[in-house]
Amino acid sequence: MESPKTKRVGFLTGLILILASVQTSAATYTLTVEPNYPPAQAQEVYKPLLTYLSKSTGQNFVLKIAPNYHVHWRDMRNKSKVDFTFEEAHFTDYRAKRQRMIPLVRVVEPTKYTLLISDEMAAGGAQGLIGHRITSMSSPSLGYLLLGETYRNPIAQPEIKSFAANLADGVEMIFAGESDGAMVPSYIADQYSNLQPAMVTRELPGRALSAHESVPADIRNKVKAAMLKLHLDNNLFDVISELGTTKFVPTNAATYAGSESVLRAAYGYAIPSYMKGVAPAPPVAPAAAVKKP
Repeated sequence: MESPKTKRVGFLTGLILILASVQTSAATYTLTVEPNYPPAQAQEVYKPLLTYLSKSTGQNFVLKIAPNYHVHWRDMRNKSKVDFTFEEAHFTDYRAKRQRMIPLVRVVEPTKYTLLISDEMAAGGAQGLIGHRITSMSSPSLGYLLLGETYRNPIAQPEIKSFAANLADGVEMIFAGESDGAMVPSYIADQYSNLQPAMVTRELPGRALSAHESVPADIRNKVKAAMLKLHLDNNLFDVISELGTTKFVPTNAATYAGSESVLRAAYGYAIPSYMKGVAPAPPVAPAAAVKKP
C-alpha cells in the first residue's frame, strides 16, 4: 500500500509532466510589421496585440521588425522567413503572389494618405509644394510611393525628406518649421484639425494580417477568429486603437490583386509576367482634398 508521501510525489510528478507538455506544445510565431516606429517603440505599440494573440491561441507571438524600410524591403525580396505579417496593400499583394502568404483579415477602413500642410501653405495646394520640403517614411513605404504618383514630373518635384522615425514625425516637423508638408495615413491626418490637406491619395484595401501557408490551418483559424472579435471587448480598446482601426473584417488575396503595382517605383522591384499588362495608376488630383474650416 502506497504511503501518503509516495502519493504526493506521484501527484507532483504527474503535474510537472502535464505542465511540461503544455509548454512544449506552445509554438512561437513571429509577427512581422512595417518599420513605422523605431524598434523599441514598436515593441510597446504591438505588445497588447501580441499578448492578446498569445492568450487567444495558446501559442507564443513575438514581434519581428526591421530597423528601416530599406531592410524591410531587402528581407522581403530575399524571402526571409515570416510566419504572420501585418502590412499595407502593396506588400500584402506582393507576398501573396510570391511567398505563399494568405491574407486572413484586414482593417475595415481602406488605406489612403493625406499630404498635410500648414494654413500658410494652403493657398498653393500640392503644386505649391514644388521645391519645398515634404517629410515621409522612406521608400518603399506606401506613403512615399503614393507621393511619387502625385509628383511625376522629374523637374517639378518637392524636396522629399525620408528620415521620419515614425508616422507622425512629419507632422511634428511642420510645427517645428523643419518641413512644409507631411505625408501621413489619413487616420493620423484626421487628428490634426489645425493643418490642411493639400491632397488625398487614391484608396487601397486596408492593412492586412496574413499568415504563411506553412502555419498550421488550426492556428491560422484561431488567429483569424481572435482578430475578428477584437472590437467586441471594451477591455481590448487599447489593442485596437493602437492599430488605428475600429475593427477587422475577413479578407482574401483577391481583395489585394493589383496592389503590388505601387511597387513599380521601388528600387530592386522586378516586374513579373503577371504584372506586365497592369497599367500604372493615374496621377492623383490635388482637388481631392477638402479644406478644413
